Amino acid sequence: MSLTPAQSRAARGLLDWPQMQLARLSNLSESTIRDFEKGRRVPSANNLAAVQRAFEEAGVEFISQNGGGPGVRLKEPTNV
Repeated sequence: MSLTPAQSRAARGLLDWPQMQLARLSNLSESTIRDFEKGRRVPSANNLAAVQRAFEEAGVEFISQNGGGPGVRLKEPTNV
């Protein structure tokens, strides 16, 4: 699955992260994040993977809903 700009915006919203924080955690520039989320450019596969990894480490799960398109949600906490 390829990360979409809408998923990135939604995941940041779930986490209450500004673009600057996502950029820092994925080791990318803020302009790369901003341009990607506005649909101005598509980062390299490695950069998209870094963004997705940052989200996943924070507890975001990327989903594909039946007929509803790609989405995001926070993982359910595990009972310990």
